[in-house]
Amino acid sequence: MADYDVIIAGGGLAGTIAAQSISHYSNQGLKILVIDRNPSNLPGMKSVAGWICGDAVSKETVDFMSNRIKVNWSEPEIEHKVKGVMAFSPDRETSIPFDGEGYMLNRQVLPHRQNERTLAMGVDFDFEINITGLMYDENQVVGVQGIDYKTKTPYKKTAKVVIDATGMTSMLRNQISNTTKMERKIDRKDIESTGRHIMYFDQGEEDLTEFDPDYCIIHLDQDIAPGGYGWVFPKGKNKVNIGLGVEKTLLEKRNQRLGKNDNVSMLINQYLKRNNAIKNPKLSEDPQDKNNATGNFQVSVRRQNDCMVANGFVIVGDSAWMPKPLDAGGIGPALVAGTIVGKCVVDAIQSGDVTEKGLWKYNKEFINEYGYKTAGLEIFRRLIQTLTNEQISYGMKHFLGNLDVESISKGEHPDFSSVTKLGMLIRGALNKKLADGLRFTTQQNRLLTEHYYNYPESPDGFNGWSKKLHHILDESNAKLSQYQN
Repeated sequence: MADYDVIIAGGGLAGTIAAQSISHYSNQGLKILVIDRNPSNLPGMKSVAGWICGDAVSKETVDFMSNRIKVNWSEPEIEHKVKGVMAFSPDRETSIPFDGEGYMLNRQVLPHRQNERTLAMGVDFDFEINITGLMYDENQVVGVQGIDYKTKTPYKKTAKVVIDATGMTSMLRNQISNTTKMERKIDRKDIESTGRHIMYFDQGEEDLTEFDPDYCIIHLDQDIAPGGYGWVFPKGKNKVNIGLGVEKTLLEKRNQRLGKNDNVSMLINQYLKRNNAIKNPKLSEDPQDKNNATGNFQVSVRRQNDCMVANGFVIVGDSAWMPKPLDAGGIGPALVAGTIVGKCVVDAIQSGDVTEKGLWKYNKEFINEYGYKTAGLEIFRRLIQTLTNEQISYGMKHFLGNLDVESISKGEHPDFSSVTKLGMLIRGALNKKLADGLRFTTQQNRLLTEHYYNYPESPDGFNGWSKKLHHILDESNAKLSQYQN
């Protein structure tokens, strides 16, 4: 007999939401264990630098979780409320709102509150455990093994289902041996290197393109943050989460182009120094930020894993590469996926089928709720990464209509199919190429969205579906390579 019904590897946000969802949907009828490598006073910590993150999440995804599993967030884990996100063009002349109302979270306080709630729902925790691999019974995952840091002894626990919430570089996913459907490794070009500071500051010049207490600001600029973006996210009138993300190969090209040798940390400090609205910035020394005030981290910016289940095993959150391709936001999809995976796992256990087939509907339900749009956004991101600052500014000013902005505000691919030479003067060959690229990504997005809505109902149809997906992606990437400057 298994030690637990469900083991969740990783006690971060995705892991604890999954545990709460399972507890809710089973009416606390299942035995659940969350295993975390961190000590109990630092739960779910992502790295030695802390819970490094942009800290922002949309109200919509928090409401999705709260309405379904009856877990409500409030102060102090919600540190500041915002009206939305504003993305500014490199020349700062055009801004686009997206994501709607949202919250700035305190990522050091939130895990403690999550653990309190999860424990109150009857979930067990084991801390300071280094999970090194999965346990199998023939072709079925039946548990985890590792080392107990506290006693320096081998650690083994069994379960009907193991949920992997251990992060982007998950050893469990990388070593999975009972499926060929789940991707194990991520391409380097689908990773952004990011970093940020949490700081208090004196108010400098009033400039809502540089700091706005009501809006999260994103700066698109291939010199400041090549292949990514800079962000200035308010945590109060004089407190900020400021940072940026880059794609490393594009940073190398930017350095060559400008004759520089900058790394991510240097870029962040230059970005901070350039901000005229922020004067005399100092890293936060608040107790709730003391283990989390500054640091670097890596985040995936691609579609979620093409298959997120195997016999007795599922992946969620960063382990499944869920952060949104355009803005690297990972909290929202983790809330959605953690909520969905809980119900699907409970249904599988109660039906007596925890095989790949019994867990399969998790793939389908996440795609229908959120994942349908991610592959199209991945293609759009790759197009944007080929553009110069001049093209980005021109495109945002001339090619974005109200309907496109509405799509972006919902976190979806804008519709550029009507971008033509009619009614506008497209200046120069590069902007003609840009218009062509925007139309092409719209066309591919439609194909990909339709293809994702046709995700197979059972594992039997996966190989054919996957083959067609990769044909569309390969075709898209080959075309986009022509836009490289």
